[in-house]
This record gives sequence, structure tokens and C-alpha cells, in this order.
Amino acid sequence: MSTNETRPPPEHFLTLIRQQQRGRLKVYLGFAAGVGKTCEMLLEGRRLKRQGVDVVIGLVETHGRAETIAQIGDLEQVPRRQIEYHGVTLEELDQDALLARRPAVALVDELAHTNAPGSRHAKRHQDVEELLRAGINVITTLNIQHLESLYDIVEQVTGVRVKERIPDYVLGLADQLVNVDVSAEDLRERIQAGRVYPPDRIDAALKNFFTPANLTRLRELALEEIAHRLDSRRQRQTGGEDPSGGDRIMVCLSSGSPHAERLLRKGARLADRLNASWYAVYIQTPREELHRIDAATQRRITNTLTLTQNLGGMPMTFKGSDIVATIAAFVHEYGITHIVLGRTQQPSHRRWFRASMLERLVQTIPKVDVLVVGTPEAHVTGPTA
Repeated sequence: MSTNETRPPPEHFLTLIRQQQRGRLKVYLGFAAGVGKTCEMLLEGRRLKRQGVDVVIGLVETHGRAETIAQIGDLEQVPRRQIEYHGVTLEELDQDALLARRPAVALVDELAHTNAPGSRHAKRHQDVEELLRAGINVITTLNIQHLESLYDIVEQVTGVRVKERIPDYVLGLADQLVNVDVSAEDLRERIQAGRVYPPDRIDAALKNFFTPANLTRLRELALEEIAHRLDSRRQRQTGGEDPSGGDRIMVCLSSGSPHAERLLRKGARLADRLNASWYAVYIQTPREELHRIDAATQRRITNTLTLTQNLGGMPMTFKGSDIVATIAAFVHEYGITHIVLGRTQQPSHRRWFRASMLERLVQTIPKVDVLVVGTPEAHVTGPTA
């Protein structure tokens, strides 16, 4: 009797081997600078060392804070790599030295950090991923506002554009997530006491990013994120949720989508909550073929598809002369259950066309939920972070 139908493919065993060889990742997650993530990471490193574990500091960012420096104690530190850039000497993680040292556990601070030009990887999270592939366990730190899918929410809440961001899949690699939490009031008191920033930055910090309203909302986002991820993991481990899920999300894009990144983040968050696979689909009409659009538009499309991959989605192109018919064809072929569309900014005399197209779409695929995402009321001109 043949058992081919129930026998797992050879690739399944290879996956198990790789998982066994891969290092483990632990992330101390906080909602803002100064909550104590780095101190917690160093405390754990010292505890592990006392238990006989080979622990080294790959890189720690103390920012001159006395409390953080004191927590380093007798932990071994791998010397940093010095990089000359425009006459300035920058210090970064020495990836080669750390791989050669090959500790059981490496402490690598600030996962969302952007490396100096000339580094092997553009981002520190890529360094960490290489360490994990080499079988080195890593403990790291991250603030919630650096998560790519939260960019629009953080900008809306705080008025700040966060420049350093990590793809959501990186947080998904974590074997352990630890929420480092203090109240908004306690954090503001720490800042006021000079325990987070030097005296010349305290007033600006308290008046701008570190307002009670901002900190409260960021804290809520951190708590929601970690609760959701822990619950999803529990569901998978207990078999209470099919990882493939029954839902599939389609984010519809065009070459003229004015807020494509916003749509992608909305789609990624929705897919994450539904434990669903999702697709970013560039609907290419005959007038949007590559030879008919300019280079800037082509670059924007390429960047959009790259962001899709960073957010864990699958970028695709679907061609058709009729937008509604093309969307419907993709829905039927891929079993889509939810569609995410953007609200275009059109002159008033053309809005009837958009409304008509949406009405046609809903009538054509009545069993599919359609989410129309609004556009920001005004362009944020505040600071970046």
C-alpha cells in the first residue's frame, strides 16, 4: 500500500534541521527610549554568565547613561569595528569578529539601527539574522515605533516620521518576547531627572515626542502587539489555529496610488490579525504598461513591491483592461476573502466614476469584504526619528 499521500516531503526534514541549527532570538520590546530595555538585556546577560553560559556583548548602546554603563559589569565585549565616513569615525558591530568568537549568546542592542555605509549589511537586524543562521543565540532590544507596519499609526499619533524601521517578519523570528513596561508618568520623571537625556535635551523631549498622550498611545501599541503575537503563538502551538488560515487579503495598487505604503501597512496589519496570507496586486491596465510610464513611476512601483516583501506579503502583477473585472478575476483565482483599496484624491467631477467603480466591484464579488482606506487629512510636517 502506498503511503505517499501522508509521507512528508524530504524538504520538511531539511527545515527541521535548519531550525535546530538556527540560533534563538529574544527581544526586549519597549514603547520608548528610557524604559529600561538595554538594562534588562545586560542583567540577563550577567545572570546567564553566572550560570556558566558563554555570553558576550556584540554591541551595546549606553548613550552615556550611568545606570546602563553600570549594568555591563564583567561582561566580555567584542571590540567595535571603526568605519571612516566623510572624515568621521563611526563605530559599528564587528560582525566578523563576533562570528569568529562564536559565543553561545550575543547581546546586540537596538535591533532597528541603520549601519554606517561600508558595513556588510545595511541594517543591524540583518547582522542579527546572520548570527542566528550561524547558530548563535541573540538577545536584543526594540522600540515598538520601529515596526514597519506601524509607521502610519505612529506618524498619526505622534507627528513624527520614524526613519529607522524593521520588517515585521523580523519580530516574528523572536522565540521570546519580553515587554519592558513602565507608566508614562514614570518615564517622564526619569527624563526630567536626567536619567535618559542630557540636560540640554530634556525640555524638548518632554514637550515633543515624550508627551503624556504620545507615551500612553505608544504603550498601548506595545501591549497590543506583544499580546497578539503571544496569543498567535499559543494558538499555533496548541493546534487551535490553522497557520494557513481561511482568509486571504488582496491589497489593490496602481501606478498612481498616492498612498501605496499606507495601503500595504493596513493590509499587513489586517492579515496579521486574521492570520491570513496576503497579496499586494499591481493592477496593470494597457495604459500602465512599463514602456508607457516614466522612470520615477517605475521606481515607485518597485519600491512598493519591495516594501510588500518586508511586510510579509506577496507582490504580484495582474493585467487587464477593465479594473473591476481584473480584480474579480484575481479574487476568484486566489480565493480572496478581503480586499483593501485606497480612496483616490480625484477632482469632484470625477468622484462619481470612483463611486461607480466601487459599486460595480461590490456587486461583482458580493461575498468578499471590501475595505476602503482613507487618506491622511493633511501632510505631516513634524520631526523625524
